[in-house]
This record gives sequence, C-alpha cells and structure tokens, in this order.
Amino acid sequence: MRSTRVALSLLTLLAAACGQESEQAPDLGPRPAKREPIAPLQGQGSDGINPRLLRRFKALSAVIEGKNGAGSEAVAQLGHKLYFDKRLSADRTMSCNSCHRLETYGVDNQPTSLGHRGLRGRRNSPSVFNAAGQLAQFWDGRALDVEEQAKGPIINPIEMAMVSPARVVAMLKSIPLYVDEFALAFPGTRDPINYDNVGRAIGAFERRLVTHSRWDRFLDGDHAALSAVEIAGLKLFADVGCIQCHNGEFLGGSMFQKVGAAEAWPNQTDPGRFDVTHLEVDRMQFKVPSLRNVAETGPYFHDGSIATLAEAVTVMSRYQLGSPLAPAEVASIVAWLGSLTGDLPAAYVSAPVLPPDGPNTAKLASR
Repeated sequence: MRSTRVALSLLTLLAAACGQESEQAPDLGPRPAKREPIAPLQGQGSDGINPRLLRRFKALSAVIEGKNGAGSEAVAQLGHKLYFDKRLSADRTMSCNSCHRLETYGVDNQPTSLGHRGLRGRRNSPSVFNAAGQLAQFWDGRALDVEEQAKGPIINPIEMAMVSPARVVAMLKSIPLYVDEFALAFPGTRDPINYDNVGRAIGAFERRLVTHSRWDRFLDGDHAALSAVEIAGLKLFADVGCIQCHNGEFLGGSMFQKVGAAEAWPNQTDPGRFDVTHLEVDRMQFKVPSLRNVAETGPYFHDGSIATLAEAVTVMSRYQLGSPLAPAEVASIVAWLGSLTGDLPAAYVSAPVLPPDGPNTAKLASR
C-alpha cells in the first residue's frame, strides 16, 4: 500500500463538453476542500476488499433523477427524436448524435468534433451516457444540468449553428407531427413548443442513458463479477489516491480540480473554468469526469491529445500524482477500468422514426 502518495484525480480530462454558448457561471455551492490521501484499509473481506472502500462507490440507478424528476415517458420519447433530428441544425446535417454517438458509447472518438461546415470545436466531446448525474455540464461547468446543456450546441455557430431559438421553434412548429407530440408531452401548456421544452425533452431522454456494468453487479454483492486482476487494479486505484476524486455512483463528475496538480499541464491554451468565472483560482480547473465506459471513450483529455487509456493513466500519474506508475501498475488499473464498461440500452441507441417535413420546414431550417 502506498498511502503517502497524494493524488487528486486519475483522469481529470477524458472527454470534453460541446458548445460555448454561455458566459454565466452557475452557482455550484462551496468549492470542494482539498482532500488528503486515504488511510490504509484494514479488515479485508473474503475477496481482499475492505467494505469501507466499496462504500465510496454506488451502483447506478435505473434512471437519473433531476430537480424535477426524470420527465414522463412521453417527454423522453420526444427527446429521443429531437436528439437524432438533424433538422435542429442550420444545414440539416448535424444532430446531438453526430458528436455524441450512442452506438459508440456517447462519443465520436475524435480529438475534437466536426461541426457546422467542417468547423472543429476546441474540446473533445464527452460521453452523454450517465452524464445527467454530474454536478454540472460541460468541462467548465457552465450549465447546471442536461436540460440546460442541450440547448447550447443547437445555436452554437460552430456546432449545429441554428441562428436563434426562435428559428428552432418555428421549424418545429412547421412539422405537424411535432406539434402533436409536444402537446402530448407537455399537456395543459398554452404554447408547448418553446425552446425550454426542447431542452426538457432532450434532457429527459438523456436521464435514461445509463449503462449498468459488471462493476454494478460487483457493488450489488456479486463479487464474482470481477476477476482477481481487476480487483487488484481497484485496490491500486484506491491505494495511490485516485479514489479521492473518482468515487460515487459515476466515479467522478462531482467536483472541479486543477489539471496538472503535481506538474504543469503541457497545454496551457485552454484555461478551463477560468473562462466562466474569470477567477484566477479557476485557471486550469476542469470538471473531474466520470470513469464509466472510459475504456470506450477515447481519445482522452479536454483536447483529445492522448489516444489510449494506458497512456492516459501514465500521463495522469505524472501530472496529477507526481509519482509515475510502473507499466505493470498502469496495466492493473486499466484492467479494473475495463469493468466499468456498461451495456448500451438498445431501445435508445437505435435511431427513431422522425416526423416528416411540413411544407415550409426546409426553408425555416436553413440560414
């Protein structure tokens, strides 16, 4: 056990947020206090895992609730269609699924994503799976929840590039079946097709994008769900201190931390949360990402600069731990991270049948 190592995060930057629409910093409450390394674990169980260690984690829920619940099935079904509908982009070529591809674990596996007319964003697109449970959205945390986040990329000029929320609403109102579906999803609303309801529908869909894995079965008591090699990787993950930031239901996503805590991060061009708060203390601070499905969501870090998970762990051991891990140690942690790969929900991954255009839909969608 090497409890004297100080570690703030294993993979502080695995995949980044899309959209740059908001400059307002949300109120996220007090900043997390600096954490100390955990003490050596005592009283190992039959599989060598102390129950105290497992209490630092939690198995996934079936649906991720928000402040207003998870939305009705009618709202989620509408959000499923909007998520895949390219008519929400200016040239009808981009959808949410273009950068957050559900069949590839919610990412596009590119360093940074291609958007409107071939423009590239500056950050790597994160996975949408399990994202709804995190403390905030986007790498810099400028959106409080997935309902707010969903509205940003649609009107971002380098992403989906719709000229305004009003243009989005006009386009949707031009499609008769969407008029009916918004009325069903938001009953009793005088004008159900509005931009906030677009965000609510997509958010309700995303709250159902959860990926249960062997790790969840392990946490539920099936300790045969993990191999001895994976259990050894979990112990090392905890021992070197990665657990201090990567814990809970999502193994991350619950705080902001400075990338390059032990040694200055090589790429200083993106100041992270500083762009939102304009506070010097937030320079190079980014949201600690969830590690769920991390084996499938490369390339890694906010700039997509690292291709493989093993290399990402190696880089983090230098810049975050300040004490490089040996190759065998890296391989051990990577083995355990593989157990976090979950099952894709087939009903949501498949593209839905979209309502046909109305007479003026194509004209309204274009810029």
